[in-house]
Amino acid sequence: MKKLFLFLLLVFASAGLFAKTAVVYHTSDTHGFFYPRQGQGGFAALAAVLDRETAPYLLLDGGDFAEGTIEVKNSRGLKAVQLMNKTGYQAAALGNHEFAYGEEALENMWKEADFVVLAANLKEKKTGQIPAPVSAYKIFNVGGVNIAVIGLANSRPTRRAEKYTFIDPLDALEQALQQVEKEKPEVVVVLAHDSLADDRPEQPFYMGEIGRRFSGRVHVVLGGHAHKSFSNKYINDVLFLEDGAHLQSVGKVTVTADDETGKFVSAQSVIIPLKVSETGENQKIADYAQSLKEPGMDDILGTTAEPLPKTSAVSGEKDGAAENWIADVARAYSAADVFVHNTAGVRTGLAEGPVMRRDLVDLFPFDDTVVLMEVDGKFLKQLVKNSLLPRNLLSYSGLRVTYRLDKKGRAKSVKIYVNGKKVKNKQKYLLATNSYLAGGGSEGKLFKTIPAENKKPAGDQTIRALLEKALASGPVRAPDTGRVRQLP
Repeated sequence: MKKLFLFLLLVFASAGLFAKTAVVYHTSDTHGFFYPRQGQGGFAALAAVLDRETAPYLLLDGGDFAEGTIEVKNSRGLKAVQLMNKTGYQAAALGNHEFAYGEEALENMWKEADFVVLAANLKEKKTGQIPAPVSAYKIFNVGGVNIAVIGLANSRPTRRAEKYTFIDPLDALEQALQQVEKEKPEVVVVLAHDSLADDRPEQPFYMGEIGRRFSGRVHVVLGGHAHKSFSNKYINDVLFLEDGAHLQSVGKVTVTADDETGKFVSAQSVIIPLKVSETGENQKIADYAQSLKEPGMDDILGTTAEPLPKTSAVSGEKDGAAENWIADVARAYSAADVFVHNTAGVRTGLAEGPVMRRDLVDLFPFDDTVVLMEVDGKFLKQLVKNSLLPRNLLSYSGLRVTYRLDKKGRAKSVKIYVNGKKVKNKQKYLLATNSYLAGGGSEGKLFKTIPAENKKPAGDQTIRALLEKALASGPVRAPDTGRVRQLP
């Protein structure tokens, strides 16, 4: 018995000797948030985590790094790329916001990047090929583990692409895999700027289809775009990870391959909060990030009497105080019955206390103005119903909605009220919204059905200028939430 035990121990020990391990770090939707907020986040904290890593690692970003704060806005994304270069990123996917400053700015970022830009589904309209500075995939040798990373860009850019187009991501993935598999990597990672949160039983999304169709060929899928945070989700043994937004945390995937056979063995993941008190900061990266700061951004504009969080902590409430405050301020300016705002445009909340100009830009980094139009109740109902799933896409002032979910996860029993009264199909309502939605951007596709001549500016003030005036008029209190409520 003793000999058998020693034999088994030797077998298991030998098996361990033939295992190769590597680490993949992942961020997404950093949106120009270079610095900590309330003691958490920032590139210096990320670099400190990397400093302590003892295993060979790969550092990847899932896109939307180029738009969101004043530093990236004023540099048209270049400062984000420069800081990513300093931090040691090796590859990045393209998010929808990389297109925010136009294609010339996009191409300048490609030139500036020391890391490879990956987008298997991005094609030049003129040639039908992937643009020369961009690659479909790259294989990295990470401590003896060959890791193939295939990039998939978000196909709905915030500014229309003139020179480029997007092919079906699953077709692009299949084409890339056929090339990748010739090189026989141990691990295949898909780096995508889309979210598994958008995959639902009644409406399958390509992110989930990767797990359903490509199990065994793809091992890890790193997502983003929806600002969701989860680890160790599996579809048919394919690991999915998403690690939130604004560099508040970093995702870490540990992959293992058999050294003898070259076959993938396993992948596990964890999300590491970048709490500065726990991670510390890399001083060189902290100093470099400080050198990128725009002047005047620490000027105090006013105060909040209490926190204005982006989302509500109350069960069933799908709106937050920060987005409702923006909607209330803009509706007061426009004198409309209803103001509609896209929740994705509100990037953060506001803490209690002094509010710096940076805080306001971080909250709402866009130069949108307020646009007025007349709509009927039927339009309002459709707009609201379209926005409820897979997550609440719109916030309101002057409008409230309640709904339930059926067994298949679809919205039912939707009830909509304007100023306390049920919406009527034929009744006319004066609606205001931001200029981005009014033009049909992202969540505002329904606004494209309204002729341009029926859309009028409420004035020449930007929404952010209105928020500055609201702060200057006295301490801001959190408005009510529960305007969008999912009932049990």
